[in-house]
Formats: sequence, structure tokens, C-alpha cells
Amino acid sequence: MDLKNLEEKIGLEFKNKDLLKTAFIHRSYLNEHPKEKLPHNERLEFLGDSVLGFIISDYLFKQFPKDPEGDLTNYRSSIVNARILSKVSKELGLGDYLFLSKGEESTGGRERQYILANTYESFLGAIYLDSGVMESEKFIHSTLIGHLHDIIKNKLYKDYKSQLQENSQSKFNVTPNYKVLSEKGPDHTKIFETGVYLDKKLLAKGSGKSKQSSEQEAAKSALEKIEDIK
Repeated sequence: MDLKNLEEKIGLEFKNKDLLKTAFIHRSYLNEHPKEKLPHNERLEFLGDSVLGFIISDYLFKQFPKDPEGDLTNYRSSIVNARILSKVSKELGLGDYLFLSKGEESTGGRERQYILANTYESFLGAIYLDSGVMESEKFIHSTLIGHLHDIIKNKLYKDYKSQLQENSQSKFNVTPNYKVLSEKGPDHTKIFETGVYLDKKLLAKGSGKSKQSSEQEAAKSALEKIEDIK
């Protein structure tokens, strides 16, 4: 895969080409290519996740000096999640550059939400190591901040769990409850799937990199369905 095309697309030439390639090596690829000398991208993803959180937090703190901590947290959560990061990855075409196993490829790995979201973070981690915080900030601003503006303008940052609780209590006099249905992946990059229930009825599911984010995704899906329940 010609990663030079990606460098040209984002306007940044890597000094360390191995670092760039590592950002796109999925764990599954190494199972079929044991002679590959480079590691998979999960350590870079770990780093990129922290870099992303810091830069977005710094931006929000400076951009919204009068907003309380709770609102800033909701703003950040609305942009630093698998749904948005995978969307941006698709816009950048990052999935096209992934090194995947044949099995992962055949089952749609290049389009899978959590893989695309993780790839955005691993790529960001590589940018940070290769070029530093300023280039990382430029990359985030050019790819993510526009989405954040839309989210805040349209008030899409609201706490979905709180909204669902208000709706379900007023409509059914029932408080939603959440249950983790599955956990996948190694500890530092685990994916949680959570179900939200009204009484004992499963209303919706959601996935995320933490229990909290998976609950929010489940609540968001539930809000789209609750209006149809009689």
C-alpha cells in the first residue's frame, strides 16, 4: 500500500516511515505475516487516545471560558467517540491503508467502526511521535474540530442517558438500567457492548471503549426507538 498518497493528502511527510506503517498494522495481519518486523498499532492507539483527549480538552478550555466542567466533558465526549472518529477515518480514507488478515478483510474490517476509530488514534499517535504536539494539533483541527462546531451548534452533545431517563420516567414511570453484554479485545483497547433495558426488556445496544461510552451509545439508540413504543 502506498502510504505516500496519505502523506500528500494530509500535507505531512513522515521522517520515520516505519512509524507510519506501524500505525496501520492491525493485530490480525501479524498472525498471517509472522516475518513482519514491525509491531501492530495498539501501542500507538493507546498514545493517540491520550494525545487526542489532551488537545481537545485544551481547545475546549480555551474556546469556552465560561462553560462549566460538566458541559466541557459532554462536548469532549461528543467528539472523542468511536462513531465520530470512524466517520472522520472514512472521510480521510484511512481504512484503505490498513494491513489486515484475509479473514478480517473478508468480513469488512476496513469498514468496521471500532477498527476505523482505533486507526485514527494510532495514526495520531504516530504523528505525535514523528512530528510533535503542534502537528498533532493541526491534524486534529483540520479533521475533527469542524464536527465539534456542528455538534455544539445543534446541541448534539447532551447527555443521552439523562435524556432517556427523563423520557422513560415520564412516559412509562420506569428507570432504564444498563448491563454489559460483552467485552472484547486486550485490556488497553477493550470494546464494551452494553444493553439498556426498560424493566426486563432489551431496548437497544451500544458499543464503546469504556462502559460509560457504551452506555451513552445504547441510550442514544434507545432514544430513537422510545417514541415508537406505545
